[in-house]
Amino acid sequence: MKSLHKILYVEDEPGIQTVAKLALEMVGKFTVKLCSSGEEALSEVAGFAPDMILLDVMMPGMDGPDTLGRLRQIPGFAQVPVAFMTAKIQPHEVEYYKSLGAVDVIAKPFDPMQLSNQVRLIWEKAHA
Repeated sequence: MKSLHKILYVEDEPGIQTVAKLALEMVGKFTVKLCSSGEEALSEVAGFAPDMILLDVMMPGMDGPDTLGRLRQIPGFAQVPVAFMTAKIQPHEVEYYKSLGAVDVIAKPFDPMQLSNQVRLIWEKAHA
């Protein structure tokens, strides 16, 4: 299994961006690229070549599910593991996200000290 190093994090809320980036870089030792919108993620993904993508569900303009659909159309990114990060975690919502191709869902608010571990577990699950 290849190692997880680079994470593309798509999140429109600056406060959440800051906390997640710090948690993933300081605790998890990952390289994190932040995008504030689905559109930005589509323009940055090929140049950054992430190992994994974390996607906010509710964003203005293109939401997380739409962004995932568009990312899957980019050559080379159909198999990159994606996890949604959202407060909408009712069982039917989680099943919907998985039906779109997400490996898992991380609940918001998340624990910054546990976020890297959650991401690693999802990575392992994607490669099991």
